[in-house]
Amino acid sequence: MPSTKPIKLSIRSYQVGFGDCFLLTFRYPAAAGTFDDRHVLIDCGSTGMPKKISSGLPGVAKAIAQDCGNKLTAVIATHRHADHINGFATSAGGKGPGDILRALRPELVLQPWTEDPKVAKDAHSPQLLSSGKGKAFGPAKFVAGLGGMHEFAALILQDVKRLGRALPVRTAAQLNFLGEENLANLAAVKNLMTMGKKNEYLFYKNTTALAKLLPGVKIHVLGPPTPKQYPDIEKQRSKDNAEFWHILGAAASHLTSPGGISPFAARFADKTRPAATRWFIPRITAAHAEQRLELVRILDDAMNNTSLILLFEIGKMKFLFPGDAQIENWSYALKDAPDAVANQALLVDTDFYKVGHHGSLNATPKTLWKLFAKKGAVNTPDRLHTAVSTMAGKHGSPSRQTEVPRRPLVLELEKNSVFFTTQKLTKAKPSELLEFDKF
Repeated sequence: MPSTKPIKLSIRSYQVGFGDCFLLTFRYPAAAGTFDDRHVLIDCGSTGMPKKISSGLPGVAKAIAQDCGNKLTAVIATHRHADHINGFATSAGGKGPGDILRALRPELVLQPWTEDPKVAKDAHSPQLLSSGKGKAFGPAKFVAGLGGMHEFAALILQDVKRLGRALPVRTAAQLNFLGEENLANLAAVKNLMTMGKKNEYLFYKNTTALAKLLPGVKIHVLGPPTPKQYPDIEKQRSKDNAEFWHILGAAASHLTSPGGISPFAARFADKTRPAATRWFIPRITAAHAEQRLELVRILDDAMNNTSLILLFEIGKMKFLFPGDAQIENWSYALKDAPDAVANQALLVDTDFYKVGHHGSLNATPKTLWKLFAKKGAVNTPDRLHTAVSTMAGKHGSPSRQTEVPRRPLVLELEKNSVFFTTQKLTKAKPSELLEFDKF
């Protein structure tokens, strides 16, 4: 067994474009000046690998294998979105990224409670999730709704392909992205179910066997709550001036008028249609596409809110990994849980924050950001470190003030923390390592 506490934590981020992939290495002293390293992989996925990184997710998986000495202690898949788990997908030829990661023989795989195969998926069944002690925590209908989301996403992709150039370019791109993001990713899901010696499916304030595999490390599960614990987890809000990063200084983005295109524009000169329909039909198609896009955004938010929120505590240092948790997930831990005040006190002296949902509008609540006592200017002692894994132009829209990463948030991170973004990584340097040892 290793020493009772790590002497160093290394956090390595990999260039996966729009996605997350972090390898945590907990170093323990061993006999005769040697070390016992315990490696925990948090997510591996992408929905937009940069062209400058040619090796793709199999190449990332190979780099992880090298960096962990071909052995993982644990895998954490924060939630089911493709940009967090499609790196766990296997292939028929056995050379998929998931095949490479499976060979690293993790002792434990952690996922949110919604991934538990024992939870009924039948939307017409009133069965509840059991804690194993006879206590019910959440309706299976919630899980069934997430399953329906995958089916809807597949239909959206079919529709985008069918309509082709009839759709506005930006709308089509967003539908394609969100459709691919919310597919079931069955190969990855099945691999995660069986690749570890043990699986755990966690919800708010669960304990986890990972603490036994990492002596001297406290692991706080701050999300997600189940619908039984917090019914509002099933709702999503689009605006919250107190919590979201809406406005960039005094210059709000200009919103284009929906009526700003003349019926006599050259694009409506298609003589294969009756003259009276050349403007009307494309506008109806575009409006219909925007409605579908809003539906997919709602479903996308619902899956993000199943994200695990994990806080690792080693001695006097704390490291926060919230997946893509959005405001409804965070609201329970910060405001509505019976022990919310204790949670806030726990988070005050956070040393490292993995920025939620790639730097989006609503995944770093201002309540959370204001809590962090170690943020501040360059000369701040023990200054907060932040890291975001992201890719500009892939998700959201500047005109809607929803672009990812959100510019006002990035400016705040740059000003008041030691900020790192994977956008700085290159083919020559496809990963970045941060090290902490002042426990």
